[in-house]
Amino acid sequence: QVQLVESGGGLVQPGGSLRLSCAASGSIFMIYTMGWYRQAPGKQRELVANITRIPTTHYADSVKGRFTISRDNAKNTVYLQMNSLKPEDTAVYYCSADRVWYYSGTYGYDYWGQGTQVTVSS
Repeated sequence: QVQLVESGGGLVQPGGSLRLSCAASGSIFMIYTMGWYRQAPGKQRELVANITRIPTTHYADSVKGRFTISRDNAKNTVYLQMNSLKPEDTAVYYCSADRVWYYSGTYGYDYWGQGTQVTVSS
């Protein structure tokens, strides 16, 4: 089983920056895709960005050019650098891991962290 722990959220002024981190723990051999989703009050959870092991990346149109996703495969950690933050970026941000292979030879998918709050306000 994978445990995902996010960190780095908080309160920031519009135009500011934050860096989120998410570390995966467990008897993990490899994680193929890691990503970030967010959910604002009254809205559905949406994909922010994801990154494969290759790596290839995908971004939501609303964050392109402002956010950068990266990962450290040796540490099973994914990062989200968020620049030029806007009030509409305010949400709970969730880390995800998909297609996880374990040293036991088993396989799992669709894991989520507990979420970290990002608030953009003056």
